[in-house]
Order: sequence, then structure tokens, then C-alpha cells
Amino acid sequence: MLTTNIIILILGFIGLVISADKFVYGAAGLARNLGISPLVIGLTIVAMGSSAPEMMVAVSASLNGSPNTAIGNAIGSNITNITLVLGITALIKPLLVGSATIRREIPMVLITTLLAGVVLWDLKLEMYEGVILLLLFFITIITLTILALKRPSNDPLIQEHSDDVPEGVPTWKAVAWLVFGMIALPVSSHFLVDSAVVIAQYFGMSDLVIGLTIIAIGTSLPELAASVTGVLKGEDDLAIGNIIGSNIFNILAVLSLPGILAPGMIDPAIISRDFYYMLGATMLMLVMAMGFRGRPGRITRVEGAILLAGFVAYQFIVFSSI
Repeated sequence: MLTTNIIILILGFIGLVISADKFVYGAAGLARNLGISPLVIGLTIVAMGSSAPEMMVAVSASLNGSPNTAIGNAIGSNITNITLVLGITALIKPLLVGSATIRREIPMVLITTLLAGVVLWDLKLEMYEGVILLLLFFITIITLTILALKRPSNDPLIQEHSDDVPEGVPTWKAVAWLVFGMIALPVSSHFLVDSAVVIAQYFGMSDLVIGLTIIAIGTSLPELAASVTGVLKGEDDLAIGNIIGSNIFNILAVLSLPGILAPGMIDPAIISRDFYYMLGATMLMLVMAMGFRGRPGRITRVEGAILLAGFVAYQFIVFSSI
């Protein structure tokens, strides 16, 4: 029974990552064939694609009566993105933050993180709060796209976003992958959440803990792959931009879903422990990446090691609470 569910969990993660990638590939290819600007596609469809696994897990968990799993996935993914993904990426190659777009978006991560604290502070996630978060999500996407279109075309992040959009994809192929992703994403997330709940119950873990740890790590795999690939190609701004964009989307889009689909009380540990760790990790990233006194931000290997140590420490703290 346990072995079967572990296998299903692993297959669910694999299916989620592959289907999210193909969904974005098909949607971006189709949008490009319809004449939409590559920059707009890169800042919307491609950027949101990295958060697609978290969004589908949030839907499945909420409909399955496990909203704490969905909330834990949103918060845990943000912590994992900063400490594990950014830590590993910086260890591979120090990151130079040269994009004005990135330096503008980093404070937005802090603002959205604080917003999550405001929403969850009373230990309840109401439907109206979920609706507000979702509206802010769409407003943020539109605002960031408009601002990016006004930036100089030589901004490295803008060029990297445009280059990241597939071209020359036949329309039939784009539609086929889009449909495949739309079917495989919810199916994969359903099996993943079901198996994760069984595993959590077997080991005496709460819905929150499974969302904060195993599921959060699994759904952050697209960010890890994108960031490592970006830094190996010399696209430092895209590597860190994926993490920043994903964290903003996790708060505004992923966290909104349990509020809309399964509003109610939340686990007190979210505020007493996990929110503060997410806030601390976000502030640490801001200090590392912003740069001061006219110097560009730079995340060194030493700082990457510090972030990775923070990931290990957080896992120890969470699992020791079981």
C-alpha cells in the first residue's frame, strides 16, 4: 500500500512537470502563431507556466477537502524556490542581477509576502480574500507587462523572455500539446494529492506538513530546471526572474484557490512558523539581489550555500514538529 502510493506520488510529480511544460509550449506556440508579441507571451504564459503545478495541486487539494495542503504548497514552494532553487543555482554559478525589471519586481515579492501575512493572520482564509488575491494576480500580470513594454529593448530580462518563446511550431502541434497539458495537468495533480495524503497519514504527518515539504519540493522542480538551465546559458536575470515571478504568482494565484474553493480555518502553524520563515527568506533574497550604492546585485556561491543551509534547517524544523 505504502510502496504503491510512493510510486504514484513520483509518477504524479513527473506527469505534473511534463504536462506543465507541454501546456506552456503549446499555449506559447499557439499565441505566437496568432500574432501575439513574444515579450507578452514570455511575461504571461511562459512566466505563469512555472506555477502551473502549484495551481493544479491547490485546486485538487482544495476540492479534496485539504486546503492546508494547498496553502502549505504555496508557502512551502516560495521557501523552496528561494532557499533550495536559488541556493543550488548560485552554487553552480554566481548570479549577477543586471535587469532593471528584476530590481523592480524583487520589492513586489516582499509586498505580496506581507499581503499573505495580512490575509492569513486571523487563521482564516475567506472566499472574498481569495477573490481579492486572484484579482490582484491579474492586475499584477497586466501591470508588469505594460511596464516591460515601456522598458528599453536592451534590458537583458526582456530579451531573455522574448527568446524563451518557441517559434516555428505548427498550429496543429501547438493545439495538440495545449490539449494534452489541459488534460494531463489535473489528472497528474489528482493522483499526486491523493497519494500524498495517504503517505502523510501513514507517517503521522499533517496535511500542512506534506504540502510544505514533499509537495512543495516536487512542484518547485520546474523552477529548478528553468533556473539551472538559464544560468548555464548565461541568462542570470532569467534564472532569478523565474523564481521571483513564481513566488509572486504563488501568493496571488495559488493561495487564492483554497480561499475560493475551500474557505475556512487554517493550521495555526502557518502563521506562527511558516509565514515568518517565508518572510525571512524573502528579505534575505532582497538584500542579496538588490545591490546598493550603485553596485549591481550579485548572489555569490557563499550566499548560495547560506540559502541552501536555510532550506535544510527549515526541513529539520518542520519535520521535528511532527
